[in-house]
Amino acid sequence: MWRLRWLVVALVGLVSACTFGFDPNAPAPDIGNGGSAPSGETATVTRIIDGDTIDVSLNGQEVRVRYLGVNTPERDETCYREATEANRLFVSGKTVTLVADDENTDQYGRLLRYIYVGNLFVNAAMVEQGYAEAVLYPPNDAHYNELLNLERQAKAANRGCHPTGIFNDGSDTR
Repeated sequence: MWRLRWLVVALVGLVSACTFGFDPNAPAPDIGNGGSAPSGETATVTRIIDGDTIDVSLNGQEVRVRYLGVNTPERDETCYREATEANRLFVSGKTVTLVADDENTDQYGRLLRYIYVGNLFVNAAMVEQGYAEAVLYPPNDAHYNELLNLERQAKAANRGCHPTGIFNDGSDTR
Protein backbone atom coordinates (compact mmCIF):
# COMPACT_ATOMS: atom_id res chain seq x y z
CA MET A 1 0.00 0.00 0.00
CA TRP A 2 2.79 2.44 0.85
CA ARG A 3 4.38 1.77 -2.56
CA LEU A 4 1.18 2.78 -4.29
CA ARG A 5 1.07 6.01 -2.27
CA TRP A 6 4.67 6.83 -3.19
CA LEU A 7 3.92 6.10 -6.85
CA VAL A 8 0.95 8.47 -6.77
CA VAL A 9 3.05 11.17 -5.07
CA ALA A 10 5.81 10.74 -7.67
CA LEU A 11 3.37 10.94 -10.56
CA VAL A 12 1.70 14.03 -9.16
CA GLY A 13 5.13 15.63 -8.80
CA LEU A 14 6.03 14.86 -12.41
CA VAL A 15 2.74 16.19 -13.73
CA SER A 16 3.13 19.32 -11.60
CA ALA A 17 6.61 19.86 -13.00
CA CYS A 18 5.21 19.71 -16.52
CA THR A 19 2.19 21.93 -15.94
CA PHE A 20 3.33 24.49 -13.39
CA GLY A 21 2.69 28.00 -14.56
CA PHE A 22 0.74 27.28 -17.74
CA ASP A 23 -1.55 30.11 -18.70
CA PRO A 24 -3.30 29.78 -22.07
CA ASN A 25 -4.40 33.41 -21.83
CA ALA A 26 -0.91 34.80 -21.28
CA PRO A 27 0.02 36.97 -24.25
CA ALA A 28 2.96 35.75 -26.27
CA PRO A 29 5.50 38.32 -27.35
CA ASP A 30 4.79 40.13 -30.58
CA ILE A 31 7.07 38.42 -33.08
CA GLY A 32 7.11 39.42 -36.68
CA ASN A 33 3.66 40.92 -37.05
CA GLY A 34 4.15 44.43 -35.66
CA GLY A 35 1.17 44.09 -33.31
CA SER A 36 -1.34 43.75 -36.13
CA ALA A 37 -3.22 40.69 -37.28
CA PRO A 38 -1.05 38.65 -39.65
CA SER A 39 -2.11 37.97 -43.20
CA GLY A 40 -2.51 34.39 -44.30
CA GLU A 41 -5.10 31.67 -44.82
CA THR A 42 -7.99 31.51 -42.36
CA ALA A 43 -9.07 28.09 -41.08
CA THR A 44 -10.98 26.52 -38.20
CA VAL A 45 -9.23 24.00 -35.95
CA THR A 46 -11.11 20.70 -35.99
CA ARG A 47 -8.70 18.37 -34.17
CA ILE A 48 -5.58 18.56 -32.02
CA ILE A 49 -3.11 15.85 -33.04
CA ASP A 50 -0.34 16.75 -30.59
CA GLY A 51 1.58 19.78 -29.37
CA ASP A 52 2.71 20.91 -32.80
CA THR A 53 0.19 19.42 -35.24
CA ILE A 54 -3.48 20.18 -35.86
CA ASP A 55 -6.21 19.41 -38.35
CA VAL A 56 -8.10 22.37 -39.77
CA SER A 57 -11.01 23.02 -42.06
CA LEU A 58 -9.56 25.12 -44.86
CA ASN A 59 -11.70 26.08 -47.85
CA GLY A 60 -14.07 23.22 -47.09
CA GLN A 61 -11.31 20.59 -46.84
CA GLU A 62 -9.78 18.87 -43.82
CA VAL A 63 -6.04 19.61 -43.85
CA ARG A 64 -3.24 18.60 -41.46
CA VAL A 65 -0.94 21.43 -40.36
CA ARG A 66 2.52 21.14 -38.76
CA TYR A 67 3.70 24.15 -36.73
CA LEU A 68 6.87 25.74 -38.11
CA GLY A 69 9.86 26.55 -35.93
CA VAL A 70 8.91 24.36 -32.98
CA ASN A 71 8.97 20.77 -31.78
CA THR A 72 7.02 19.19 -28.94
CA PRO A 73 7.32 15.81 -27.19
CA GLU A 74 6.14 12.77 -29.15
CA ARG A 75 3.43 10.36 -27.97
CA ASP A 76 5.89 8.05 -26.18
CA GLU A 77 7.86 10.87 -24.50
CA THR A 78 7.67 12.73 -21.22
CA CYS A 79 5.41 15.79 -21.25
CA TYR A 80 3.56 14.76 -24.44
CA ARG A 81 0.17 15.01 -22.77
CA GLU A 82 0.93 18.41 -21.24
CA ALA A 83 2.20 19.89 -24.53
CA THR A 84 -0.82 18.53 -26.38
CA GLU A 85 -3.16 20.00 -23.76
CA ALA A 86 -1.41 23.38 -23.96
CA ASN A 87 -1.93 23.37 -27.73
CA ARG A 88 -5.58 22.37 -27.22
CA LEU A 89 -6.15 25.29 -24.84
CA PHE A 90 -4.67 27.73 -27.35
CA VAL A 91 -6.41 26.61 -30.55
CA SER A 92 -9.14 23.98 -30.15
CA GLY A 93 -12.24 24.96 -32.12
CA LYS A 94 -10.83 28.41 -32.87
CA THR A 95 -10.40 30.30 -36.09
CA VAL A 96 -6.69 30.52 -36.85
CA THR A 97 -4.55 32.32 -39.39
CA LEU A 98 -2.01 30.10 -41.13
CA VAL A 99 1.14 31.91 -42.27
CA ALA A 100 3.61 30.21 -44.59
CA ASP A 101 7.40 30.48 -44.73
CA ASP A 102 9.55 29.17 -47.61
CA GLU A 103 8.16 25.62 -47.91
CA ASN A 104 4.48 24.85 -48.30
CA THR A 105 4.42 21.20 -47.14
CA ASP A 106 6.65 18.65 -45.45
CA GLN A 107 7.57 15.13 -46.55
CA TYR A 108 4.29 13.82 -45.06
CA GLY A 109 2.11 16.25 -47.02
CA ARG A 110 1.27 18.41 -44.00
CA LEU A 111 1.01 22.16 -44.47
CA LEU A 112 3.89 23.96 -42.74
CA ARG A 113 2.65 27.11 -41.04
CA TYR A 114 3.02 29.64 -38.26
CA ILE A 115 -0.29 29.68 -36.33
CA TYR A 116 -2.08 32.76 -35.02
CA VAL A 117 -5.28 33.12 -33.00
CA GLY A 118 -6.03 36.80 -33.50
CA ASN A 119 -2.73 38.50 -32.67
CA LEU A 120 -1.51 35.61 -30.50
CA PHE A 121 1.42 33.84 -32.17
CA VAL A 122 0.73 30.30 -30.96
CA ASN A 123 4.12 28.85 -31.98
CA ALA A 124 5.80 31.50 -29.82
CA ALA A 125 3.36 31.02 -26.94
CA MET A 126 4.08 27.27 -26.87
CA VAL A 127 7.84 27.98 -26.68
CA GLU A 128 7.50 30.84 -24.20
CA GLN A 129 5.53 28.67 -21.79
CA GLY A 130 7.98 25.77 -22.16
CA TYR A 131 5.79 23.26 -24.00
CA ALA A 132 7.77 23.43 -27.25
CA GLU A 133 11.38 23.91 -28.19
CA ALA A 134 12.62 26.16 -30.97
CA VAL A 135 13.86 24.13 -33.93
CA LEU A 136 15.24 25.21 -37.27
CA TYR A 137 13.69 23.42 -40.22
CA PRO A 138 15.69 24.90 -43.11
CA PRO A 139 14.85 26.87 -45.17
CA ASN A 140 11.92 27.92 -42.92
CA ASP A 141 13.68 30.36 -40.63
CA ALA A 142 11.57 33.54 -40.52
CA HIS A 143 11.09 33.40 -36.72
CA TYR A 144 13.89 31.09 -35.65
CA ASN A 145 16.02 33.62 -33.71
CA GLU A 146 13.01 34.99 -31.82
CA LEU A 147 11.77 31.48 -30.95
CA LEU A 148 15.25 30.45 -29.82
CA ASN A 149 15.39 33.48 -27.50
CA LEU A 150 12.00 32.53 -26.03
CA GLU A 151 13.21 28.98 -25.47
CA ARG A 152 16.28 30.20 -23.60
CA GLN A 153 14.03 32.30 -21.35
CA ALA A 154 11.63 29.38 -20.71
CA LYS A 155 14.53 27.06 -19.92
CA ALA A 156 16.10 29.59 -17.52
CA ALA A 157 12.71 30.00 -15.79
CA ASN A 158 12.21 26.20 -15.70
CA ARG A 159 8.78 26.53 -17.34
CA GLY A 160 6.57 23.86 -18.87
CA CYS A 161 8.41 20.71 -19.93
CA HIS A 162 11.92 22.04 -19.27
CA PRO A 163 12.20 20.53 -15.76
CA THR A 164 11.87 17.06 -17.34
CA GLY A 165 14.92 17.53 -19.60
CA ILE A 166 12.92 16.42 -22.67
CA PHE A 167 14.40 19.19 -24.83
CA ASN A 168 18.03 18.57 -23.84
CA ASP A 169 19.04 16.60 -26.95
CA GLY A 170 21.79 19.03 -27.94
CA SER A 171 20.26 19.86 -31.32
CA ASP A 172 18.09 22.70 -32.57
CA THR A 173 18.01 21.65 -36.23
CA ARG A 174 15.79 18.98 -37.76
